[in-house]
Amino acid sequence: MLTVDFTRFPLAPGDRVLDLGCGAGRHAFECYRRGARVVALDRNAEEIREVATWFAAMREAGEAPAGATATAMEGDALALPFPDESFDVVIISEVMEHIPDDKGVLAEMVRVLRPGGRIAVTVPRHGPEKVCWALSDAYHEVEGGHIRIYRADELLGKIREAGLRPYGTHHAHALHSPYWWLKCAFGVDNDRALPVRAYHKLLVWDIMKKPLATRAAERALNPLIGKSFVAYATKPHLPGARTPDAADLSDAADLSGAADTAATR
Repeated sequence: MLTVDFTRFPLAPGDRVLDLGCGAGRHAFECYRRGARVVALDRNAEEIREVATWFAAMREAGEAPAGATATAMEGDALALPFPDESFDVVIISEVMEHIPDDKGVLAEMVRVLRPGGRIAVTVPRHGPEKVCWALSDAYHEVEGGHIRIYRADELLGKIREAGLRPYGTHHAHALHSPYWWLKCAFGVDNDRALPVRAYHKLLVWDIMKKPLATRAAERALNPLIGKSFVAYATKPHLPGARTPDAADLSDAADLSGAADTAATR
């Protein structure tokens, strides 16, 4: 289930992609399938091991084209272990609502993104998220949980303040909003409630089968109750700015290679 729309956020084979806070790796896997050179980074060691395992399985199955590479590594979003301007593309999906210093994370993403590069940011949408918070304290009052609810204009303002130029937005996953409202109403840890189980089966069926009826319904409902807000932006070229030289790119490759080795041990 992808939140980033790759028809609005195109990738070229060979693009250097950072999936920051990659979680289970859904966007990293898609970028790898599209021929990118992907680094999937997260602070959760267990998830990184799982992502590395899936990257290896994809390589074995031939799911990625020739020239594509994939690395899974642990790291801190506020202190990325890469030289300036190391990536053509940065994706951060459903992460910034967890981090107190969101401006610091944006600054690090801008630092490692090359001029002319593209960034995709996704966060829970204000309206549906407010409903979840109103229905359940347990939904957000947990360690590592959501600490803020973004309004669209607030997030776009922070993106601009970081030096990026937004070029598009949309909403996604409308069918998932009622599921989370049910979860919050019946208890976020209560998966036995009949409405929750029934709706979960619907979502799994929709994800696996992609029937036209539910795809059309979600497209119609996304502007109203889409669970996620997605923003796309570019890093402008600055007059007199230095482009990365061969040594910079070699350093980035060395870091990725070392991380790849560590992740597959």
